[in-house]
Amino acid sequence: MRQLETITLGAGCFWCVEAVFDDLQGVDDVVSGYMGGHSANPSYEEICTGQSGHAEVIQVKFDAATISLREVLEVFFAVHNPTTLNRQGNDVGTQYRSAIFYHSPEQKQIAEQVIQSVGGGKVWDDPIVTEVVPAATFYPAEEYHQEFFKRNPHQGYCMAVVSPKLSKFRKNFSSRLKRG
Repeated sequence: MRQLETITLGAGCFWCVEAVFDDLQGVDDVVSGYMGGHSANPSYEEICTGQSGHAEVIQVKFDAATISLREVLEVFFAVHNPTTLNRQGNDVGTQYRSAIFYHSPEQKQIAEQVIQSVGGGKVWDDPIVTEVVPAATFYPAEEYHQEFFKRNPHQGYCMAVVSPKLSKFRKNFSSRLKRG
């Protein structure tokens, strides 16, 4: 029996992580958007200023009978650098922070456990700075951001940043990829 669950994740540019999670077995839906700020209905332009307080996030709906939250978070920590405060590669600003927006106390507990298991030099040499905070209002990003990599694989940023990240994910998690 299907057990749908939602988790919201910030891991830098949402184009990158949306493409990864779209390929992950057990994931039903991924929507790029914004969370964690102080203004209602922010636009991409507002987010880019860093003044709205929102993070670029993906909201992931997954079947917990197929993939556990722990496995989802292991992929999350494998596809971005959770040790750089407000930065992923050349993307700099609070909108690119590493964050787990949990939707239940159980999700918070699992997130904290996963951070403990990958922190302390076990996977990353530097301390993990990922926020673990309650989910707030989710604002879907503008339509042109949804499925951006699938629709724009030859766009410059996609070729330089998204494609290598997706290739690394597919290599390292080949047994967890959707079939067909």
